[in-house]
Amino acid sequence: MRFSAPASTAGPDAARDPVRPVVRHLFPALGETTDVYLDSASTTQKPAAVISTVHRYHSSRTANAGRGTYPWAGSLTREIETVRERMAAFIGAEPDEVVFTGGATAGLNAVALSWALTNLRDGDEILYSPRDHASNVYPWQHLRRILHGFGRTIRLTPYRVNALGEADFEDLFARITARTRLVAVSHLHHVFGALTTLEELRGRIDPGIALCFDCSQSGGHIPVRVQELDADFAVFSAHKMFGAPGTGVLYCRRRRHGELAPFLPGGNSAVSLDDSGLLAGPMPQLLEGGTHNIPGILALGTALQVLEEFGLDTIRSHNRALTQRLITGLRPIPGLEFLPGPAHASCETGYGIVSFTLAGISATDLGFVLSELGFLVRTGAHCIPTDNSPADEDSVRVSTHLYNTLDEIDRFTECVATIAEEVT
Repeated sequence: MRFSAPASTAGPDAARDPVRPVVRHLFPALGETTDVYLDSASTTQKPAAVISTVHRYHSSRTANAGRGTYPWAGSLTREIETVRERMAAFIGAEPDEVVFTGGATAGLNAVALSWALTNLRDGDEILYSPRDHASNVYPWQHLRRILHGFGRTIRLTPYRVNALGEADFEDLFARITARTRLVAVSHLHHVFGALTTLEELRGRIDPGIALCFDCSQSGGHIPVRVQELDADFAVFSAHKMFGAPGTGVLYCRRRRHGELAPFLPGGNSAVSLDDSGLLAGPMPQLLEGGTHNIPGILALGTALQVLEEFGLDTIRSHNRALTQRLITGLRPIPGLEFLPGPAHASCETGYGIVSFTLAGISATDLGFVLSELGFLVRTGAHCIPTDNSPADEDSVRVSTHLYNTLDEIDRFTECVATIAEEVT
């Protein structure tokens, strides 16, 4: 089979796209290719300003933060705390509630090993979705095994996801018991593109139950206010919000600080030692042992500035328009089936993530053909544990951001339609 990519069909809608001529040149990797990048849920492209920040740290006055009294080190220490304050304002938190981590996976493991390991007792329960990202599934499995080694047995209770890709509230609520201690949820699902806020739980469950949100996909895509979520814990991934890989943020609500044990005791970890052992120090340093990923944190600060300049409402509206255009273009294609998500909603919604399958061709093969035509998408199980949810295997995920255009979406859907004619 031979396929050819449709030429640009830029029409009036594309011409009116307010970000079309402005945004792409700010991302160097996009300026050097004609490929259409549709995999922002995996990682976003990096603005030139973020790249310059990383380069500047390595090329000018490189030092370690928090350890020296000379100006280079002192300046970096202040810069890191400035980024912490900026991130706190970005999500509606206080600076001492913002912990820098190695990423969202590290943040969720910190919740498991610093909070849950210390506070959960024999018979306690955690509610989770087996169709969430592995980073929001495996840490709780790991925790259960560790606790079992100490003679404590906890229950991991799965809840369902509905046709929209959201946490099924009625199912989740029915599974809460007197022994429930934690509810783990994906705020914006990385495959289904569905938003779950758990607002229906407010006032209906014991306020002592901790709510933990994986905000890897929502951070930098829509406004996130942790107080509005009533979150006790929330994790963010910098590389999915214009920042650098290897950097993340754990929000830890102040009321939980006294329940935390040191996560990475060692240098710069806010612990001290006496005859009884380690004594926990103040947050957020209590969970930040070792040398920070300094260039990554500085890059996060720059990424936040870029996001604020564009405006999260603008980004959200743009992704919604792209999502609806994508769904409209894909819906008539014979043999195409949408996974749960905005395609099944009764109203126009969407946050830039749509997943689907196409009869007659595997997702892997379809992704390869699309890449040959210049469209870069994600295929496979998308980091969902396949032993828990085999139905989510082998799908194509399209994920957009501010640098994508309506014209790109139109050309993409035309390509999928052409492929469908050949394979069905």
